[in-house]
Amino acid sequence: MSRPTIEGAGVNLKRALGPGEARTADPFLLLDDFHSDDPSDYVAGFPWHPHRGIETVTYMIRGVVEHGDSIGNKGAINSGDVQWMTAGSGILHQEMPQEYKGRFQGFQLWVNLPASQKMMKPRYRDVRKDQIPLHSPEKGVDIKVIAGRSNGVEGPVKDLVVETEYLDVSLAAGRTLNHRVKKQNTALAYVFEGSARFSPESKSEIGAENAVVFGAGSEIEIQAGADHARFLLISGRPLKEPIAWGGPIVMNTQAELDLAFEELRTGKFIKSR
Repeated sequence: MSRPTIEGAGVNLKRALGPGEARTADPFLLLDDFHSDDPSDYVAGFPWHPHRGIETVTYMIRGVVEHGDSIGNKGAINSGDVQWMTAGSGILHQEMPQEYKGRFQGFQLWVNLPASQKMMKPRYRDVRKDQIPLHSPEKGVDIKVIAGRSNGVEGPVKDLVVETEYLDVSLAAGRTLNHRVKKQNTALAYVFEGSARFSPESKSEIGAENAVVFGAGSEIEIQAGADHARFLLISGRPLKEPIAWGGPIVMNTQAELDLAFEELRTGKFIKSR
């Protein structure tokens, strides 16, 4: 079950994955679901803050988040858009949700970077809604492919440091998705509408605001409940490396973490290239 959490300058959100799940969900560190009909829950936003050693993936379902960062990017993440930001050696950015009429909803996923790439040059990718393919392998099954591949359809986010598949799946009532992942990869799902059963043997349904981390294997079978189901389906190759985590910075050792915060204090955090 996701946990109520307050982040940024006072954003109320639900945390589906966090430090307690980092080993189980490797290479994924964090998954936050921010949604509300009340702008006071989110408009305070996430003012300027640092990241190092990770990638942040922001996916908007409904609403707008304005973005700015220390490498010169500025713009808006609109409904259906994705921002895939590689913090690498260090970046400062802000993410400011805009007041939205109706239900505002988005997600942020953190993908860990391997030790060999934690100090890589930062990069930023904007992916617009119309660049994300939607395919329907059968009636009642709709899949948006953000990264990776599904039924031969490839997502627009490529050349990733960590092999990642990121799908937004909608199933009509009672419909079933059969999906293959690489056997060695970690796979997880996060339900945000309706409910679903996540194994053929299960008689219980998992409802909205719940994450499921799958066990070993290469076949995933998910069946929508009596209404419908919409969920994120994410998989990636685990890093199996030490994790030293301090707020928005994730390194491999405490010494690296201490250095990052010392550089932040002394103005040496942003590396010139």
